[in-house]
Amino acid sequence: MQSNCIREVSRACSNDCCSNLLIGLPETRSSASKVTSSGINPQHEFTTAILASIQPNSNFTNHESLPSSIELFSYLENAYPYYSTTVLADNIRAQEYNHIVVSNHVCLDYIGHGLFSYSQQQGHNFTAEIASSSTSTPPRPSDSPFFDISYKSVNLNSFLLYGGQESEFESSTRKRIMKFMNVSEEDYYMVFTANQSSAFKLLADSYPFQSNKNLLTVYDYENEAVQVMIESSKKKGARPISAVFSWPNLRVNSRKLRKLVVNKRKLSNRGLFAFPLQSRMTGARYSYQWMSLARENGWHILLDACALGPKEMETLGLSLFQPDFLICSFYKVFDENPSGFCCLFIKKSSVSELCKSCTSMGIVSLLPANESFEQLAFNKAENEQETAISQQEIEETPEQIHLKESSVSEIIELDETPHTAQSRNQESDAGRTSGEIECRGLDHADTLGLILISSRTRCLTNWLVNALMSLQHPHSENGLPLIRIYGPKIKLERGPAVAFNVYDWKGEKVDPTLVQKLADRNNISVGCGILTNIWFSEIYEEEKHRMLETRSRKKESKKKDKNSYRISVVTISIGMLTNFDDMYRIWAFVSRFLDADFVEKERWRYTALNQTTVEV
Repeated sequence: MQSNCIREVSRACSNDCCSNLLIGLPETRSSASKVTSSGINPQHEFTTAILASIQPNSNFTNHESLPSSIELFSYLENAYPYYSTTVLADNIRAQEYNHIVVSNHVCLDYIGHGLFSYSQQQGHNFTAEIASSSTSTPPRPSDSPFFDISYKSVNLNSFLLYGGQESEFESSTRKRIMKFMNVSEEDYYMVFTANQSSAFKLLADSYPFQSNKNLLTVYDYENEAVQVMIESSKKKGARPISAVFSWPNLRVNSRKLRKLVVNKRKLSNRGLFAFPLQSRMTGARYSYQWMSLARENGWHILLDACALGPKEMETLGLSLFQPDFLICSFYKVFDENPSGFCCLFIKKSSVSELCKSCTSMGIVSLLPANESFEQLAFNKAENEQETAISQQEIEETPEQIHLKESSVSEIIELDETPHTAQSRNQESDAGRTSGEIECRGLDHADTLGLILISSRTRCLTNWLVNALMSLQHPHSENGLPLIRIYGPKIKLERGPAVAFNVYDWKGEKVDPTLVQKLADRNNISVGCGILTNIWFSEIYEEEKHRMLETRSRKKESKKKDKNSYRISVVTISIGMLTNFDDMYRIWAFVSRFLDADFVEKERWRYTALNQTTVEV
C-alpha cells in the first residue's frame, strides 16, 4: 500500500493534535506518554484540556443540575481550541445529512464507512420516480438505492485468477473503494461479499488450515463474524487460540501474546493471525508491529479494518505494512440505510496459498439499480409489444402474416449482420452499466482528511468519557460512580468507541439491554456487546467475583479457564459525522439514572401511554 499522505501524516505526528496513533512497539510504553524534545508531554496536555472542558473537578449528582450544552461547548472550545477548526464536518452534516437534524436522532451504533449521502439518496430516488413515470413502471423502493447484489457460488482462488467478466459499474466501484482504502491494485485483488460474516467465512473456507493449523485472534469482545470464521476453520482441523486482555485496563497482555506468536517449537506454517488495530467496543489501540512480529514468525496476516475510522488506512505505519488479507465493511447511507457490503482484499502474492477445490457462497456481484430498473421496463415494453402483435394476428389472414414475416426476415438479414447485432447488444449493455458511481460519503471523508477526523473524534470521545465519569450517585459516602468505563479512560491514543455500564445506587449493574431500550425511546441509538478473553491476575480475584455476572457454562464444566468470563456492556461508536450535541445528549440521558426511580418512572410512563412496557 502506497500512502497518498505520508507528508501530511508526518506533519500531524509532530503535533499533539494528531499523533500517529498506530505506531509503538508491542512491549514498550506509548510514545504519547513521553516528553517531546520541546519539553511538552502530549498526553498530559491533552488530558488537562479535556478535564478543563467540563467545570474543573466537578461531579454531578443530579441530572437536573447539568450545565447547558451551549455552556459546556464554550468550555470545550476554550480548553481545546483545535476543535473549532473541524467545523467543516458540521457543515457537511447539515448540508448532506439533514435527515439527522430533522429526525433529532443521535446515532451511536454504526461502524464502517458510508458510501453515499442522504442528499444523494434523495436525488437518486427522485430520478427513479421520474424514470418510472415515463416508462409506466413502478418506482424502485427507496430502501435499495444505487445498487443490488447477486450471489455467486465459486472457488475464491479460481475467481481471483480467472474470474468472470466485471461490469464497468462494478469495476468503477472497486477502484473507488481501493483508492479510499489506500490499497494498490497492483498488489491486491478485491472481492465483494454480502457482509462481514461472509468475508470472514470465505477466507476461512479458502485458507489451508489443514497444513497451517493455527488461528490466532486478538479481540476483547465477542465478534459474530470472527466466530463464524472460527467455526469454519475448526471443521478443517484448525486450532483456534486467542489473545487475552489484562484487567482492569483491558490492554492486550503482551507477555502472553508474544508467547503465542513466537512459539519456537515450529518456525513455519504457523497459520492465520487475525488482528484488528483497535477494539470497536472499548476503543483500545494495538500496535501494528504485532503484525510485523507475527510475519517474522511465519504467520499469514489478516488485518480486520472494520473498526478503523475513515482515512486511517493512510497512517504512516499501515502505508508501509502490507497484510496478506484485509477486510472492511461499507454501508449505504449513515443512519438511513445500513445495508451495503463488505470487501475482502487478498494480496496477489498470497493467492497461491488458497485452496483450489473449496467452493463458497460468500462472493457477490454489484448490479446498478438502474440496470434492474431498465431491465424491468424493457421486459414490460417487450411483453406489451408481443401482446399487440398477437392481437393483430387474430385479425390478419394467413397470407398477410406470411408476407409480413418474410419481409421482416429480409430486412434483418440485409441490415443487421451478426457483427452489427453483437455491437448493438454491447452498446445497450454499456448504456445500462456505464458511468462511474459517485460515492459522496467517501468523498466527504476524503475532503475532511485524516488529521481533522482523528482530532475531532478523539476530542469528542475523551470528552464523553470525562463527562460520564463525572456522574456520581447522591448521598453516597464514598462517591459511588454511576458509570464504569471499560478499557482506556481519558487518553490521547484511543479509538472512537466507548464501552460502559450503568450502576444503581446500591452498586448493582443495570442491564445493558434495558439501557439500550430506554435510550432508543429517547431517540438515541447505542449498541450492546460482550467483553471476553479477560485475564485476571491474583490481586484482582475479589474484584473479579464482584464485576463478572456470568461465566461460560461450557468451559465451567471443564478445567477452570481464566479467560472464560464475560461482561455485557453498553457500547458507543463515534464517527466523523458525530457532533458535540450528540455527546451531550447521551451524557444527559445517562445522567437520568442518578434518579433512583428513573426506571420505574419510565415503566409507568409508557404503560400510561399504552405503549410497550419496559421489562426490568
